[in-house]
Amino acid sequence: MTTITFQNNPIQTCGELPAIGSDAPNFSLTNIELNDVTLDTYAGKRKILSIVPSLDTPTCAASARKFNQKAAHLENTVVLVVSADLPFAQCRFCEIESLDDIVVLSSFRSHFATDYGVQISDSALAGLTARAIVIIDEQNKILYTQLVSELAHEPDYEAVFSALKHI
Repeated sequence: MTTITFQNNPIQTCGELPAIGSDAPNFSLTNIELNDVTLDTYAGKRKILSIVPSLDTPTCAASARKFNQKAAHLENTVVLVVSADLPFAQCRFCEIESLDDIVVLSSFRSHFATDYGVQISDSALAGLTARAIVIIDEQNKILYTQLVSELAHEPDYEAVFSALKHI
């Protein structure tokens, strides 16, 4: 378990992020067309997983907008924004925000949050995910991880994009 905070109150996740250098856990997530996608869907590409609690929060929305700005300029890289939101809500969010360069995926019918160690296991937010970034290479190895210690804060974008430059 890992402890993070939300508005200065400690909350627990169900585990740890995957170790750098390890194989990325496979996943089955649902896209806005209600189709399941896996790591194999993005074979041969680097994958940035931007894991967020819900796109219906200001911090998650800001993060999705920021990654959308950067995604169009990343070579051989796909940005996957993963939340427990239903695909219908994710689709509506992307349409309203005009977000075309990220891929939003729902974990609502998967074990993704537990497999990646980000499921919040206590508090009123139990069942949602902690805010985290995971970068996976073309061979599905974990290259970089970042668990945001305060759920209401955005990730350290500079560290994320610096890690991409060194890969």
